[in-house]
Amino acid sequence: MLRTIDLRGRRPTTAELLALVPRAATDVSAALDAAGALVDEVRRHGETALLDQAERFDGVRPAAVRVPADELTAALAGLAPDIRAAALQTIERVRAASEAQVPAPRVTALAPGAVVEQRWQPVGRVGLYVPGGKAVYPSSVIMNVVPAQVAGVRSIALASPPQSAFGGAIHPTIAGIAALLGITEVYAMGGAGAIGAFAYGVAGIGLEPVQRVTGPGNVFVAAAKRVVQAVTGIDAEAGPTDILVIADDSADPDFVAADLVSQAEHDELAASLLVTDSAEFAARVEERLETRSEATKHSARVRSAIGGVQSALVLVDDLEQAADFANAFGPEHLEIQVRDVDGTLARVENAGAIFVGPYSPVSLGDYAAGSNHVLPTGGQARHASGLSAATFLRPQQIVRYDEAALREVAPVIAALSAEENLPAHGAAVTARFSD
Repeated sequence: MLRTIDLRGRRPTTAELLALVPRAATDVSAALDAAGALVDEVRRHGETALLDQAERFDGVRPAAVRVPADELTAALAGLAPDIRAAALQTIERVRAASEAQVPAPRVTALAPGAVVEQRWQPVGRVGLYVPGGKAVYPSSVIMNVVPAQVAGVRSIALASPPQSAFGGAIHPTIAGIAALLGITEVYAMGGAGAIGAFAYGVAGIGLEPVQRVTGPGNVFVAAAKRVVQAVTGIDAEAGPTDILVIADDSADPDFVAADLVSQAEHDELAASLLVTDSAEFAARVEERLETRSEATKHSARVRSAIGGVQSALVLVDDLEQAADFANAFGPEHLEIQVRDVDGTLARVENAGAIFVGPYSPVSLGDYAAGSNHVLPTGGQARHASGLSAATFLRPQQIVRYDEAALREVAPVIAALSAEENLPAHGAAVTARFSD
């Protein structure tokens, strides 16, 4: 099922590896014009545009875009006991892990009377997007909301597409989990239009513009995020999910196959990669992959993803080369199932989240590990990180100098400002010492 990339007997350069890594045939730039038009519709026509887009793309026209408070209350009351219990445990774990991501303020004394303080200031208002296409994602509500709350964001708005199966309401589980987390500002809107609404606001429904938009979505959501970046911050341009497993012949082939299938069931464009130094082990994984792909509920979707150009079996000479390939691919999810875990882990630089050992599958991180599952896709882990409390924080420096401390560095400022031909900069200091 998996196509093979054989790197044995050669050592490609970084540039060559980047050219070799498989990618899904998606292009955010190709959706920019369409996404930009949808965003502009919402910017100009507000709620009417959102309702029209819901009818066009979601097959239903909501009674209202803003979800009424009583609907949230009813959704919370209607949560199945096992779902509520699972959500509460997940919230507790994600909150604990997110709290560890908030840096403590620091004060650096550079000289007597010369102090620079470091603080991490939360953005005041955020818009969190929860998709609702092929599946319902209550876990994404938790993964978006909890880090924002931990960071200290004061105002949180949440959007999810209206569902025709529920008469234009958002999915009741999404609404229920939002209410469980204390979110009262919820909107039945989806796609690029929702991102535009967050960025520019919609006065008619009381939706104020946000300072940052986060959350996964389809290619039009990703394109819309790119469109509004000049207006509001974003987390990342999320695309189809991916998993890369580095394994040697000490791993369990059925565990590896199960993990590859688990991510392939998300989407036909999902990427599943196995990187191994053992051809015999790879063959055993492929046998189990065939069996599991046939047996799973979303078999057609899984087989399409695993057989796609974005998925591959990569044969390497050793685990050092496996880590090099992983670093070039920049996986959203990286699993390491090898004898020398620490040695392999030390070579890995680029990954959204790393799952170590046979009992740390990606599915654990999707739900209950305590880590966040909103992660960079499409190789963005080479330069970006996953959603965390830090996503909602801005580092700020507070400078406090007294007269003596400024006088001490005045010659430094004068020399540098003169060299840069910016004399007024130096004069702003010397004016304070005209006596």
